[in-house]
Amino acid sequence: MNPAWEHAVTHGDVESARRLLQTGQDIDARDRHGQTALMLAAHQGHQTLLELLLENGADLNVTAKYHLSALMLAVVAGHTAIARLLARAGADRDIRGTGAPGFAGKTAYDLMVERGMDELRQDLQP
Repeated sequence: MNPAWEHAVTHGDVESARRLLQTGQDIDARDRHGQTALMLAAHQGHQTLLELLLENGADLNVTAKYHLSALMLAVVAGHTAIARLLARAGADRDIRGTGAPGFAGKTAYDLMVERGMDELRQDLQP
């Protein structure tokens, strides 16, 4: 992932992200951990940036470490509005985490239940 792109995404800098997209920056480029801009925005709760990425065709279902998707990262971080937005945008609810205790075999729904985020139950039901 281009350092300018990573900086814009991790800081929620929507205007810089918009400019980088206009210059052809790969919206699904991965950082050193295999995460895309959408995944970083979801995990950090940058809703306006996440909306920009969705409008520009970011892949909803890319997975990185432990096979976690943007939807799963939003749930893990406790970002209800972000998780709801991703689910309603069509994120795959059947993706299952791997490897690490706490993620192996679990979907976003399972992670939501464990964290007591009942307000997402309807949005994340498989």
